[in-house]
Amino acid sequence: MTGVEMHEFIDAAAAASDAGLIALRRDIHRHPELAGGEQRTAGLVAERLRAAGLDVRTGVGGHGVVGVIDGRPGDGPTLLYRADMDAVPTEQGGAHLCGHDLHTAIGVGIAETLARLRDRFAGRVVFAFQPAEETLEGARAMIDDGVLDAHPPREAYALHCAPLPVGVLAALPGVGQPGQDTCHFELSGPDAATTAARLLDGVGKLVTVTRPTSDDDYAALFAAVQTPDGPLATFVFADVELVATADPVTVDLWLRAWPESRHAELRSQLADLATEAGATVTFPRPVFPAMVCSPELSDAGAAHLREDPGVAVMTMHAAWPFSGEDFALFLRRVPGAMFYLGVADPDAGLNGRPHAPDFGADERAIGVGVRAMTGLLLHRLRV
Repeated sequence: MTGVEMHEFIDAAAAASDAGLIALRRDIHRHPELAGGEQRTAGLVAERLRAAGLDVRTGVGGHGVVGVIDGRPGDGPTLLYRADMDAVPTEQGGAHLCGHDLHTAIGVGIAETLARLRDRFAGRVVFAFQPAEETLEGARAMIDDGVLDAHPPREAYALHCAPLPVGVLAALPGVGQPGQDTCHFELSGPDAATTAARLLDGVGKLVTVTRPTSDDDYAALFAAVQTPDGPLATFVFADVELVATADPVTVDLWLRAWPESRHAELRSQLADLATEAGATVTFPRPVFPAMVCSPELSDAGAAHLREDPGVAVMTMHAAWPFSGEDFALFLRRVPGAMFYLGVADPDAGLNGRPHAPDFGADERAIGVGVRAMTGLLLHRLRV
């Protein structure tokens, strides 16, 4: 069977799920559940996986769901596919502003499609539907609960929505998303507020990139990540919160940096700033690790995806600078890759920008993601 014939075969198998997956996404979108509270979403996922014939385990690391599908008898590798389920906290309670509702629907669709094609592969695919990604807690909880131990995978894969046009996927060889560090300052005395302002000015001088706010900003960002030695080859980004203005004045920082090795230098620089300001400084927790995709598996996946006439594939050479991603913890244990999935349609007002208050995604991307990743997993099961 040629590559084109295989994609046509997958397309026919996936078509049976198309309408149901859009309905599933809309159902999840209407009922967003925050990190740790994904009980309803997990129930929908488990029901669909059981109906497709997968072996299903629930309550993994909280509300995590694990589904296992075996191909025909014979030797074959075990692969893991991860999808996250939780919503973003908002002033109204929560909303799916990061595309996890699409991620969940796509994961279900891949499982259902592979179930129809189980006589076409030898091996096993483990689906991990993960809670609590937004708080960077769910991956660790699922790993601690044995998700990688019961069926140790050879490779791990995931998709994430991105403000790319529908039909475009991006590979991230050797990059991915930065980690995150937190820093807490306290200042006392009658001049504490003034000193805090000077301290923040010093922090600002360490920052090299700012959050994009306009279409032009995003266009510049995507030009930068396509360049190996561009302005995002190394960066520092910070979110700042002045927690209290009375004595003591407290300031919290959330820092993201690339490459990951920069965090040690940043901690030293922040400690120096605190000393100069007469402030106390603490780092409440270890640096959360960066998500770094395997160069080899990213490149191999991109090469395969380029054979699919239904998608266009690009390569990003720099880290996406503004989010943590706890798929990092899976990739610390298992080689693998995340691919960005284009969900934007500017003509329809759907910008595809994760965590933007006006985030919107084109539902055609669900079918694109299902077909692309089903094909990739089938390809890797044969390697």
